Parts: sequence; structure tokens; C-alpha cells
Amino acid sequence: MSNRPERVAHLMRREVAEILQRKLRDPRVTAMVSVTDVEVTHDLSMARVFVSILPGGTEGERTLDALQSAAGFVRHELAPRLGLREVPQLRFVLDTSIDRGARVDELLRRLERGDPIEDEEAP
Repeated sequence: MSNRPERVAHLMRREVAEILQRKLRDPRVTAMVSVTDVEVTHDLSMARVFVSILPGGTEGERTLDALQSAAGFVRHELAPRLGLREVPQLRFVLDTSIDRGARVDELLRRLERGDPIEDEEAP
């Protein structure tokens, strides 16, 4: 089994983060965007770029929409950096693992203090 998709994903993560930080000049991207991970299909035709957006909420949703619109530009900028014959199609996905981790951390602190924990997801 080849580890080429993993190597390409690692390189893409670094390069996409730099492109978003230094090259993307979309006024709709007002939030702080961090590339947390990239998953590339085995045939290198598609890449899911996981991003964390601060602040979240409606501004985060607008930023994610703007990133989706800029996927072609980012792909064009990636082409000379990756050195691949065909650059994968990009799909930006919101990474909520940081929010979930913060929630778990808060629940653990409450348990440690002996505070009651309400089930916020129950109807």
C-alpha cells in the first residue's frame, strides 16, 4: 500500500494554509481560518480540506462559503507548488473537533468541581 496520498495531503495542508494566509484576498473571509487537516483520495482526484474558523456562527458559515467559492483559485495556486500532473479538486469542510474538545474539557472541569451537568442535547 502506497503512502503517496498521505504525503500529498501533508504537503497540501501546509501549502493551502500559506495560500489562505498570504494570497487569498476575498473580502468575505473576515474570520481567522486555520487548516487543521487534509484528506486526499487514493487516486488523488479529490481533497477534503478541514478548516477551523474563529469566530464561528454566521460569520463562520459565510467564511466557509467564501472558501468554497475560492477553491478554484486555491487549486490554481497549488498547481506549481505540488508538482503534480493533476491537482485534486478541493472541498472545504468545517472542522468542529476543536469545539468538541473544548466542550469535553468544560464537562470534565465541572465533574471535578462537583457541579451538576445538564444534558443540553435532550429535548
